[in-house]
Amino acid sequence: MKESGGNKKQGAASPCAACKLLRRRCAQDCLFAPYFPADEPHKFANVHKVFGASNVNKMLQDLPEHQRGDAVSSMVYEANARVRDPVYGCVGAISSLQQQIDVLQTQLAVAQAEAVHLRVRQTASSFWNSAGHSPTSPTYSGSPSSKINESQQAKNIFDMDMVVDQAAYGDSMW
Repeated sequence: MKESGGNKKQGAASPCAACKLLRRRCAQDCLFAPYFPADEPHKFANVHKVFGASNVNKMLQDLPEHQRGDAVSSMVYEANARVRDPVYGCVGAISSLQQQIDVLQTQLAVAQAEAVHLRVRQTASSFWNSAGHSPTSPTYSGSPSSKINESQQAKNIFDMDMVVDQAAYGDSMW
């Protein structure tokens, strides 16, 4: 029966993804080992391609140990975004998400305006129906709208469509 492990020494762990890619021996106190495990070689490959191993090493050494995991996550995200989009990187993704937010905010504003419009129409309709008159009937009088010329009188003021200029919503409304 063959021993499991082949050429490996007993208890020796495989080198981290960084040391594998850089073709060096992975020391026990390797700075990269906790953040770039051997089973995720693509993580370090992209980070190395974008930032360089030496720069990553310097950045990690300059940070307190409790912040290194977050820094590595950020570098991996930026490196992956840079590989997908070499010009804009994660800024392109952020910009795209911001544009989606702007479009959705505009759609929300339009929907809210339509809801207000419908509430006003419903309120006006119930008001005119309860009074037994419509604002366009010839017998209706007693309001400023009765003094408007006859061509405008035929138009119900609550039947106007809401028009929202989407270009005016460049900045957030709220």
